[in-house]
Amino acid sequence: MLLVTGSNGQLGSELHKLLPEAIFTDVNDLDITDKSAVDEFVNAHHIDMIINCAAYTAVDKAEEDVAMAEKINIKGPENLATTDAKLVHISTDYVFDGNGHRPYLPEDEAKPVSVYGVTKLAGEKAVLAHNKRAVIIRTAWLYSSFGNNFVKTMRRLGAEKASLNVVCDQVGTPTYAADLAEAIVKIIPQVSDKTSGVYHFTNEGVCSWYDFAYEIMQQSGLKCKVMPILSAEYPTKAHRPFYSVLDKNKIKQTFGLEIRHWKEGLEECLKQF
Repeated sequence: MLLVTGSNGQLGSELHKLLPEAIFTDVNDLDITDKSAVDEFVNAHHIDMIINCAAYTAVDKAEEDVAMAEKINIKGPENLATTDAKLVHISTDYVFDGNGHRPYLPEDEAKPVSVYGVTKLAGEKAVLAHNKRAVIIRTAWLYSSFGNNFVKTMRRLGAEKASLNVVCDQVGTPTYAADLAEAIVKIIPQVSDKTSGVYHFTNEGVCSWYDFAYEIMQQSGLKCKVMPILSAEYPTKAHRPFYSVLDKNKIKQTFGLEIRHWKEGLEECLKQF
């Protein structure tokens, strides 16, 4: 039996559409930070594969709420990893400091610069230390027709305002959660001790948040003018990586995946609205 944790989020909601036979839980159904509850649930439902979408993702809030971020992003994945089930665990580009100038390889040294990034990296290490059949997928800039995300915010503000300021010096790749969900479904049957390790998945291409916002307005037919600004003009509590493009060759070659460009993913997502 397959278990999806964190099922009310963007990725969990997309997986819901693709895996109707799976068991879907969120914190009200299963608290992954409670080891005895996890063990009991996994045994009772004969779970042999877990997709962990649960995470503490409030990046700025995590700077002050360190204990909760550690509990959900480290202890939770560790509890899931210590069961007998295979595990697909979702991580983030925020494990990197963003000082690079070429797409990050899964093997590159991780140097997180925020509490969120630090806890997600520690969660990765806990998973690999306790489970020899675990696939960790780092992703970035996730959006969907479900939940709250950058695309929805830009569309709402774009309809309300004549112009918007968006940072142009943070570069990465948007990821349509439905594309990541489809990739996970293809990966599931191939998870074994031979494929265990860290992988990267985003859509193809590279852009800044400004470029992303501009494209959202264009594809949505909104007249709002997007103005580029520097991160220094929009200070946040948590430091963000300036460059977090992820190299996807390993996941494509290992699992036989094809990945489309981020603009194509955005176009499909907007059709859902």
